[in-house]
Amino acid sequence: MPDYDDDLRLAHVLADAADAATMDRFKALDLKVETKPDMTPVSEADKAAEELIRGHLQRERPHDAILGEEYGLEGTGPRRWVVDPIDGTKNYVRGVPVWATLISLMAEGADGYRPVVGVVSAPALGRRWWASEGGGAYTGRSPASATRLRVSSVGRIQDASFAYSSLTGWEEQGRLGGFLDLTRACWRTRGYGDFWPYMMVAEGSIDICAEPELSLWDMAANAIVVQEAGGSFTGLDGTPGPHSGNAAASNGLLHEEMLSRLAPRP
Repeated sequence: MPDYDDDLRLAHVLADAADAATMDRFKALDLKVETKPDMTPVSEADKAAEELIRGHLQRERPHDAILGEEYGLEGTGPRRWVVDPIDGTKNYVRGVPVWATLISLMAEGADGYRPVVGVVSAPALGRRWWASEGGGAYTGRSPASATRLRVSSVGRIQDASFAYSSLTGWEEQGRLGGFLDLTRACWRTRGYGDFWPYMMVAEGSIDICAEPELSLWDMAANAIVVQEAGGSFTGLDGTPGPHSGNAAASNGLLHEEMLSRLAPRP
């Protein structure tokens, strides 16, 4: 198995730079915010953080491709960095501290691209999570002060804590009935949203989470952290990895039942 330690160290450097840039503009009264064609907001901080990350990567990994939410795909090849400069922009622009920079390295294999490095950095929460393929998943303020992550051992849906982002999207896919039934079956439900529920699955503080509509940059870093913590990360159709346009993550023990309950209904 390839050694991705140098790439993980670089991802931490990229996250440090992005954290400084995003925190500098967090809660700024003169923050500039625009609306993208898909009607989602983008702030000057989103653009600045992605430009900063791209600049670092072009110097340090000039032969790697880069895919980012704000500026698309640049380059080709068997290695691709995937970046969401601010996951949770709506929170960011309203002063809610639940947002993060997501940085992942994906490597091409027989089954397509898979995440091999992931860093999720939430500076307003004072938290960071990371993982590399075969190296485990960790959380801490830095690699020097880290705690290894492990998913929960909850084995029954009625004992499970379930997190989701919002009700939006479930009805359009014919999954609203199953979604509501799952919320009723679980011990506890909360709408934390964005990156955070995936990190809580990896930490073992919640057991399952799902979202009906996502992009690759929303999922790649989250996926490897969950997987290296011992959990499962798939699309709602059960396809492993972050390529389905939606996501389901769990401690592994509850995954099949969650997917079954969330299946579309006539």
